[in-house]
Amino acid sequence: MSKKHHEAHLHGKTSFFSKFHDYIGEFIYGGIDGSVTTFAVVAGAAGAHLDSSIVIILGFANLFADGFAMSVGSYLSTKSEKQNYDKHKAIEYWEVDHLPEKEREEIREIYQAKGFEGELLEQVVDKITEDKDRWVDVMMKEELEMIEETKSPFQMGLVTFISFLFMGFIPLIVYVIDYTQGLDADLFLYSSILTFVAFGAIGYAKSYVTSTSRVRGVLETLFLGGSAAVLAYYVGVILERMIS
Repeated sequence: MSKKHHEAHLHGKTSFFSKFHDYIGEFIYGGIDGSVTTFAVVAGAAGAHLDSSIVIILGFANLFADGFAMSVGSYLSTKSEKQNYDKHKAIEYWEVDHLPEKEREEIREIYQAKGFEGELLEQVVDKITEDKDRWVDVMMKEELEMIEETKSPFQMGLVTFISFLFMGFIPLIVYVIDYTQGLDADLFLYSSILTFVAFGAIGYAKSYVTSTSRVRGVLETLFLGGSAAVLAYYVGVILERMIS
């Protein structure tokens, strides 16, 4: 492989991992919701002593309905952020065009607050305001404290949906196998084991994204998922006793 092709290959890999890193947070949070909510459905069904076929119906209905709802929410949220940024950016362009002295003074005040003064301050102001795009970018970041959202709303929604389905399917695996092949085992126990392993993995990955303690990330996710499951289980037990 030539040096040019090798550099292009490395650039391609770097771009892929960079893009993956941009969306890994969304994948993790979608996965947390998927596994927690689906396991809560499984736990409630187990508490009510429902058959595997019922668990599968309830589980998959929740999986696709909630997954789609979450993905739509993620899409709309990201799109709203982009639209809000674009709206304020258009306002800043209008102000730079129609109120240049006022906007120039705002730049001066921003950099005075950062410790610039005298001739150096005026040089900074002149440099920033000589280019309209640079001027507006500075106003967006420094005055409005807004950062442009570069992620695609569609891709954010898609990543959320895929992660929700992928992680949310884990609590259902044992029930699907039991329904198709038959298992002589405590289905809820094995589903719990698989799910809590998934919780641990998600918690570890979440701590990587948030740069927090790995142990804390794992324990928090286990506690969240376990609490939801315990609550759902006993709700199922109570309802089963009330109805039967």
